[in-house]
Amino acid sequence: MGNGDINPGTLAEKRRGLIGLLQRWLGGSRGAQEALAGEESGEIEGVAPYLPPGRRVYCVGDIHGRLDLLEELHEMILKDAVGFTGDKVVVYLGDYIDRGAQSRQVLDLLIENPLDAFETVHLLGNHEHAMLDFLRNPTGIGAAWLSFGGQVTCMSYGVGLGKVMMNMDLELLKEEFEEKLPQSHLDFLNAMPLSHIEGSYYFVHAGIRPDVPIGEQDIGDLLWIRDEFTSSRTRHDFIVVHGHTISMEVENLPNRIGIDTGAYQTGMLTALVLEGSEQRLLQTGRG
Repeated sequence: MGNGDINPGTLAEKRRGLIGLLQRWLGGSRGAQEALAGEESGEIEGVAPYLPPGRRVYCVGDIHGRLDLLEELHEMILKDAVGFTGDKVVVYLGDYIDRGAQSRQVLDLLIENPLDAFETVHLLGNHEHAMLDFLRNPTGIGAAWLSFGGQVTCMSYGVGLGKVMMNMDLELLKEEFEEKLPQSHLDFLNAMPLSHIEGSYYFVHAGIRPDVPIGEQDIGDLLWIRDEFTSSRTRHDFIVVHGHTISMEVENLPNRIGIDTGAYQTGMLTALVLEGSEQRLLQTGRG
């Protein structure tokens, strides 16, 4: 097993030692604990990992405004791909904005596409969806966006701190933000798909509703679901690769792989590398 390969036994041991931390990070979420119990008892079912020959996928977790980590991870991906002559794909799982200070710069970089020799797929995250809701209806459901990261994103576009923190006129705030938001960014966000399939892998931001067919999934679940998905022992039609729910280590279970390692706080941005039946990791902040 090479450096960075996923060792299910090692990861299970780490998860056992980190359950207390996971509960604090996830607000008492029962998902990680129940899934771990299911894994240890052999109850979780999954499909076999598979990608067609000659194809390699790099799947990137939640970035949240950490331009520095994204640039570092891109360099790692480029170095890793040297000598591979097949099709190279990068799938980003969404949540490019909010929390970290450089949301605008992250979108600038993704639009420029520094990995121009790769196929790229940019999935929509719940934070991008919330931002678009704010632009459509700033005094309705979209107003919540400001409370979980939107303020920092507005400031990254040059909206003044005072206006973000103190201006209670959300319509005026929306108008100023809209003026500073490049049309290329808005077009980029509006074009983002909700999911992507490669081989036996289904890529999505948050997860899926167990026992609901893939084609009948609700957008709210694809972008927001947590415990009902993370605690499920159900065999899905695919191995679901997702972000959204933070874990201290990558959660590699038979039915899902969670790769949101809390980059904006931990400095660890994760890329899951898939080729054939193999799975391995590239991660920033590992020294």
